[in-house]
Amino acid sequence: MKLVVQVKLLPTPVQATALEATLRACNEAAAWVSSVAFEKDIKRNYALREHTYHQVKERWGLGAQAAQHVIKKTCDAYTALRANPKAGNLGRPWSKRYRRAAEKPVAFRPGGAQPYDDRMLSWQIPDRTVSIWTLSGRLKNMAFTASPEHLARLAPYRKGESDLLYRDGMWFLNTTCEFPEPQLNPGVEEFLGVDLGIVNIATTSDGQIMAGRALNRGRLCERELRTKLQCKNTPSAKRRLKKRRRKEARRAKDINHKIAKHVVAEAERTGRGIALEDLTGIRERVRLRKPQRATHSSWGFAQLGEFIAYKARMAGVPVVQVDPAYTSRTCAECGHIDKANRVSQAWFACRSCGFVDHADRNGSRNIRQRAEELWRRGAQSTVPDPPPNPGRGAGRKRSAAASGARCASPELESRIR
Repeated sequence: MKLVVQVKLLPTPVQATALEATLRACNEAAAWVSSVAFEKDIKRNYALREHTYHQVKERWGLGAQAAQHVIKKTCDAYTALRANPKAGNLGRPWSKRYRRAAEKPVAFRPGGAQPYDDRMLSWQIPDRTVSIWTLSGRLKNMAFTASPEHLARLAPYRKGESDLLYRDGMWFLNTTCEFPEPQLNPGVEEFLGVDLGIVNIATTSDGQIMAGRALNRGRLCERELRTKLQCKNTPSAKRRLKKRRRKEARRAKDINHKIAKHVVAEAERTGRGIALEDLTGIRERVRLRKPQRATHSSWGFAQLGEFIAYKARMAGVPVVQVDPAYTSRTCAECGHIDKANRVSQAWFACRSCGFVDHADRNGSRNIRQRAEELWRRGAQSTVPDPPPNPGRGAGRKRSAAASGARCASPELESRIR
């Protein structure tokens, strides 16, 4: 399995100037290559090299490896651009956002990341230094630092390209490490169900609740502060906005890492797997009131799911994603499904057997039961594939996941409240 390890470079002022000039030249060259690819409609690597390789080397003074990486980076950008509409990330083909992305060449920021291979970058990990190619020649003995955990991964597992990037006045190298694939625990029979939400970020079937009140309150304060500063629009307000950017994202990422680490550690300690909801596409399926939209859009369920998945994979803990339809309306004791069972955001009361429990814990127990049933059958997911070409009668014969998705919007509204 592959993981990206980030190290922080500590260049001298002279070295930092050389890195900045190199990064700017590479991205200017990539912008020119992008315009050529757009005009000639050539998006494949080797075909594009015939039209741009020599010009990039002569005009910007790049080396052979750097020029090839500039062209490959441009082709990769167009590959991602083609994939975004298929994934629905740019809206409808007639939307303003779609046309803005598709009707002009891909642009590159002056400080955008630039890939380096082993011919352009060499590591001296025991000395914590690197030797890196720039327009001013090769810079040797450039110091770097990283966390002890990342440093321990670099020496035995580093392999492949590294990306040089500049962010907030600091220089970083993102390098790829390949780890041996761990063996999944073959004796898993039980699962730890995890219900994801906004009021409570994660609730396990053991009854542990990771509340998100502090995070949501911080997001609300950041949103209000951004609105005030944007309305003020003075130079000092702009400086403060620039200084605080990404602060909310960093806080949310840190909280999601801690929750994922705790969930995986608990599952590994008890010899269980992890059961998650498959919430793919929930933002497109759900219609919300205007005051709820910002809160719903900032919900980091996908990031938390990715963190749990890769940490579990490193620990050899199996992860199963299940269909979330009706999990918050189903009684975990008797299986009775009723919208009235969800009496409030926090509480669940079954209308059939009288079972009362915390609503998110009840949902996590249902997720756990579905995962265990699925695991016994030897499958990997309970979410069925959509029909290839749904016709006029597809609405009456849609899959269980699709029908559950349509009924999930009132559940989600009750969670947000």
